[in-house]
Amino acid sequence: MTLYAYVDGPLGEMLLAGEEAADGRTALASLSLPGQKGGAVVRDGWRHAPGAFTGVAAQLRAYFTGGLTRFDLVYADSGTDFQRRVWRALEDVPYGTTVTYGEIAARVGAPGVGVRAVGTAIGRNPLLVVRPCHRVIGADGALRGYAGGLERKERLLGLEGALVR
Repeated sequence: MTLYAYVDGPLGEMLLAGEEAADGRTALASLSLPGQKGGAVVRDGWRHAPGAFTGVAAQLRAYFTGGLTRFDLVYADSGTDFQRRVWRALEDVPYGTTVTYGEIAARVGAPGVGVRAVGTAIGRNPLLVVRPCHRVIGADGALRGYAGGLERKERLLGLEGALVR
C-alpha cells in the first residue's frame, strides 16, 4: 500500500509518497512539488500517513535551513537499470557543487550521444530535492531542465551556494 503525506517547505507543499520498508522505516518513492511536470498525484487506495514520513520531513527541514548536506533515507526501488545508474550518480554529486549532463554521462559509461539519455533519466527522477538532480547544469553553465521549474532549481542551488553566474 502506498502511504503519503504533505510537507510544507520553501518550494511549496511537497507530496511525499512511499511504502513501508523491511526495517520499519518508510521507503520514499516520490517527492513531488506543486505543478511539477510528471509529479505524483494521490490515487485511490493511498493512505494518508503523516507519521510515516516524520524522519523524511525532519531531514527536509534541516536541508532547507542549511543544517543538512546529504540525505540519509530509504528509497523505494523504481526505474530501469540505466535510470538507477544515473540516479546513483546524482546522489554522489556533493552539496554545493554542480556537474554537467556530460559529466554524469561519462560517470555512468554513456559519454557522447548518451548525454541525451542521461537527460531523460534525470528528468524522470521521482525524488526531487533529495536526489539532487538540481545540481546538474548545461555544459555552458546554464540552468537547464528541472521538472519542478527552473526558478526552483535556481533557488536550491542558491541555498547550497552553488549558483553559477
